[in-house]
Amino acid sequence: PPASAPRGDLMFLLDSSASVSHYEFSRVREFVGQLVAPLPLGTGALRASLVHVGTRPYTEFPFGQHSSGEAAQDAVRASVQRMGDTHTGLALAYAKEQLFAEAAGARPGVPKVLVWVTDGGSSDPVGPPMQELKDLGVTVFIVSTGRGNFLELSAAASAPAEKHLHFVDVDDLHIIVQELRGSILDAMRPQQLRATEITSSGFRLAWPPLLTADSGYYVLELVPSAQPGAARRQQLPGNATDWTWAGLDPDTDYDVALVPESNVRLLRPQQLRV
Repeated sequence: PPASAPRGDLMFLLDSSASVSHYEFSRVREFVGQLVAPLPLGTGALRASLVHVGTRPYTEFPFGQHSSGEAAQDAVRASVQRMGDTHTGLALAYAKEQLFAEAAGARPGVPKVLVWVTDGGSSDPVGPPMQELKDLGVTVFIVSTGRGNFLELSAAASAPAEKHLHFVDVDDLHIIVQELRGSILDAMRPQQLRATEITSSGFRLAWPPLLTADSGYYVLELVPSAQPGAARRQQLPGNATDWTWAGLDPDTDYDVALVPESNVRLLRPQQLRV
């Protein structure tokens, strides 16, 4: 995928317990399907998962099972309400240990997003397990269908709450589909310098758009770790977001620095070893 394409793991957490009516669940299911359908899912790019909240958490489909937004939408629409108690805290702990943890197969270094759709209540504490997810770097969006405690949900959502927390009547969920999808994609875009397409003689660098063509330029520095004096430099315009180094030595560590030179604001250099 292009360097600026969204890349990461996106989990939908649905309240599937008996506190939600069948009608409400069907509306929420349609909402999540609309959210996921246009997303660019694929290997090495954006992955999606769906987990139900009930007496015990239930994974409808894990990361990587569906390679297109349409396939994920079909799976969401085919999901069945699980009923039982609303053990959201248990489901969040399950998400951390079984899906978002690297030991469980999660990809290191990619953005992680949780979208929790709830009627607002839980039978067990939500705060501590949610904080553990946020400590892992997970961005948390919450959609409440109107009966939740504002202060508790504000604390559970990522900051700022006005961007990550939505209170919407279940019949009006379609109103926020486009805005929420855009926020999810923004959270999934590359946030820092990274290397892709690594071969024995080169690699491609990608980074988020930190500058514009008229606000500055970049200086890329490439230094073989064992030969600090053999540095190479490349100046790039401010609208650049990628560069490919070629003709490099195999079995060699290179230290890379991306230095944004801005006439508008101070931006720290980003560094990487490849």
